[in-house]
Formats: sequence, C-alpha cells, structure tokens
Amino acid sequence: MEISFKHMTLSDLNMVLDWAGEEGWNPGLEDAEAFLASDPDGFFLGQADGKPVASISVANHSETFSFLGLYICKPEFRGRGIGFALWQHAMQHAGERTVGLDGVLDQQANYRKSGFVSAGSTLRFEGELIPAHDLEIRRLVSEDIPDLIELDTAANGFSKECFLQNWLEKRKSRLSVVLAPQGRISGFATIRLCGRGAKIGPVIAPDENAALRLIKAAAHAIDQSQIVVDVPETNTALISGLEQLNMQMTFQTARMYRAEPCEAGPMLQAVSTLELG
Repeated sequence: MEISFKHMTLSDLNMVLDWAGEEGWNPGLEDAEAFLASDPDGFFLGQADGKPVASISVANHSETFSFLGLYICKPEFRGRGIGFALWQHAMQHAGERTVGLDGVLDQQANYRKSGFVSAGSTLRFEGELIPAHDLEIRRLVSEDIPDLIELDTAANGFSKECFLQNWLEKRKSRLSVVLAPQGRISGFATIRLCGRGAKIGPVIAPDENAALRLIKAAAHAIDQSQIVVDVPETNTALISGLEQLNMQMTFQTARMYRAEPCEAGPMLQAVSTLELG
C-alpha cells in the first residue's frame, strides 16, 4: 500500500466535512470555503494507493499560532499508522508556532505524546430555545468586520483574521449579529445552519446576559430554534444560563496546546468552531 499526502482542494475539504458528518460532528452547511480561507496550505489529505482515507488541518492563523482539527481516518483504514503519519507530516506546517486543538477525551494520551498539554475543556450544549428579537442587536454590516476581528482577538488571546474575514461575511446559511447599544459595538455572534439545527459561534460579549441575548437574537435572525453552542468550561455563568434554558451538555472536548497556551479574555463566551478555535 502506497501512502501519499496532498493539500486539500475545496472539493476535498467538502468531502472531508462529509466524513465529519458521518462521525457525528455535525459541520455547517457552508463551512468549507471559510475554513480553507484561514490557511489554504493548512489542510491535508492522506491517500492510500491514490484513494483519500485520512484528513487533518493545521491552520496557521498567525506567525505565532496554529490550530489543529479535522483529524479523521476512515474506519476501514484505522490501525495502520496512516493517520499518525499524516499528523507528523501536517505538524511540520506549523513550524515553531503554538498549536491548539479541541480533541476527543479518549485521545488525550496520544496528544500528550506529541507534546500537547491540557488547558481545560470545551463543553457542547444543545437544545431548543425560543428565539427573540432584540432592539439593541442588529445584523452585521461589512464595515463592522475590523472591529469584530479586534474583539475576537482580545477575547481568544490569538488572531484568526483570515478565517474571520470570510466567516463573518453573510452566506445563505450563515450570518452574524452585533450587540450595539447606543451604536457602540460591545459584542457579536455568528450562527450557521448545520445538518442538524444551527451552531452559534463565536459568541463574544461582556457578560453572560449579553451572550444569551446574542444567542437568542442570532436564532431569531436565521429562524432556527434547535441550537448548538460550544462553551469553555470556565464560563460557568453562561453554562448556568444555558442550563436554565433547558439546554443539555452533549459532548466534551479537551482543549490542549503544544507550547505556550493562549490566555482567553473574559469576553470569550463561546468558541467559533472546534476545528479552527
């Protein structure tokens, strides 16, 4: 069996997102273009005798930070070392950058072998909520994007400008809303339709009440009540608020870093995606 690696095309990435759907990850309907825009050279496909069988992304968001995701091997090719060989190949792309990931809990030991250290967990909450119109929350306009990127960078502790430039642009199945009392932007949220329901992320807001308002307003803007939100475990106030809305924790990942961890700020209420941070 001949193993080879290649950079993904947009078509390849759409195929890999279908794999992610089969794994139960429930990707967004239009994720591929925004993902690839984050770092066109950061998405890798592993092939066995020319057949695509494994994937990984190591997206270089900046000169100092990368994020790893989409680490998948087709079930019938697992246990042959293909996935790990692809991992080693792709990690070279990050160079000396800090690399973050949100990985499944039972793979933490393997990630540690590659130099990753745990920095907490990300908790997925799912459920049906009542969307709500909010007079202080409006749809994003293109002129808002630089300010939102600045807010997101401060909240996450790292910049992912190339990703957000695309992510924040309105698409058929994705839009963003902005909290702007008295015209001054203080937070925002992006919602996208998925195979099941809609995911909201990022949610950047000054407190949990503002975050919940953004979540409800985003759901209203896209007319969707079945919602998924990925929340850092340290955000106990928002977790409590989501639980009061009868949303349930359904999934947990380990946030891990190779090299110096990023320090998130208090405005990070929910992450953008588990694939890109």
